[in-house]
Amino acid sequence: MADADADTLERLKASLWHKVGSLVSAETLELSRKHDMPISATPQFIGALTEMVWAQVESVSADVEAFARHAGRSVVGTEDVLLMARRNEALEGLLRRWIEEEAEREQDKPGAKSGVKRKGKATKRK
Repeated sequence: MADADADTLERLKASLWHKVGSLVSAETLELSRKHDMPISATPQFIGALTEMVWAQVESVSADVEAFARHAGRSVVGTEDVLLMARRNEALEGLLRRWIEEEAEREQDKPGAKSGVKRKGKATKRK
């Protein structure tokens, strides 16, 4: 079982490395065009950025799991993610809008139940 977990983590990290590399490449290309000069990122930069993102993912995942456990749940839900984002108003706003859009898409699907309960529904903060 430990081998399977290690393999899964390795594949996730490789996938993250690929995505970070793709995002960095797209951004450097855009910056090169915008400033009319060649801009590039080294593989070491991409690796360091990937490691930083991985560490942040580990930290956030531990926190949202703790929020779920504290609430007596074994599964992390949108409310846990929103709780994590509570101190970053811009991020919280983006997440709430995304949750609303997803809930609307689900409701618009053929055969969707009316009156679907929306976890994490956007509400005004006091």
